Amino acid sequence: MKPVISIIVITYNQEETIGRTLDSILMQQCHVPYEIVIGEDCSTDTTLAVCQQYADQHPGIIRILANKENKGPANNYFDCMLQCRGEYIADCAGDDFWCDPRKLEKEVSILEFNSDVTLVHTAWNNYHVNSGLTTDSNSQPFTAPITKGIEMLEDIIIQTRIPVIHLCTSLYRKSIVLAELEKDEFMFRNKEFGCEDLQVAFIMAQQGNIAYLPERTLNYSVGGETISSPTNHHQLFLFTKRVSSLSYYLSQKYNLHSPRIDNYFCHRIYELGMHAFRAHDKQLFYETLQYEEEWKVRRTNKVAIVFFVMRHKWIWALALQVRSAFVTLKRLFR
Repeated sequence: MKPVISIIVITYNQEETIGRTLDSILMQQCHVPYEIVIGEDCSTDTTLAVCQQYADQHPGIIRILANKENKGPANNYFDCMLQCRGEYIADCAGDDFWCDPRKLEKEVSILEFNSDVTLVHTAWNNYHVNSGLTTDSNSQPFTAPITKGIEMLEDIIIQTRIPVIHLCTSLYRKSIVLAELEKDEFMFRNKEFGCEDLQVAFIMAQQGNIAYLPERTLNYSVGGETISSPTNHHQLFLFTKRVSSLSYYLSQKYNLHSPRIDNYFCHRIYELGMHAFRAHDKQLFYETLQYEEEWKVRRTNKVAIVFFVMRHKWIWALALQVRSAFVTLKRLFR
């Protein structure tokens, strides 16, 4: 039977968590058939073997696309999508897991009866990997079950702390993404953008209405090192640069301009500058200057101070020593 829903699971070196992810999908109680498409991105651990065990146990439901070389998250994700047979797409990262067995049922029912809705999403929990505890993600509440997507575009572009739409909670119409992917492959596959979820959320909102369920359907892993939460300032610089570059591309392509968007890019330049400062990396400082010019950012006073410090080698070194001493004292007096 042809699946109505395809669930994409992209995974890399997640041997300890991928089984939990797949179990949470297989427990779904849904009136329409679904398939699981796993994009195994050339792991160096036993992730592929674990996935194969699940595929052997669930033939006809699980398909593995085992990459011969590492593609990275975005290309892995969209290559999986091209192989999906379902009308609707859901996804769950290989270190996260769903916590509501009726997640898909609730979401597909909304899409089936509301042709103007392009995507359904929900609230989620933060799952703390070190303790195993879950807490409220404090995700943005929505005042209505259905929101005009056009009203969400600015919020999606300038999200900084948590996603406006968490794609791993969502179910959306595949045909819309495929049509845009064909028209603008660069927007989805450019490796310098570094993610795949922001584009999808934006396009879904740009093309129709967005439905929201207040139930929490996802446990989202936090506290460890992931693609979206690296732990050193070189990685943080790279992640911030990539997401911000995608936001700038979207704002220019769809002619979105406002004081809030301008402030967002000012804030991002400050973040990049601080990561460069903490990493004590002059090349990152030069990159920040390049993005300040490219994004046409008006320099704020606090950015000017950070840049002044980094232009003078001895002041930069002294400032880092002062910061280190302050951090040490702060820890002592906790």
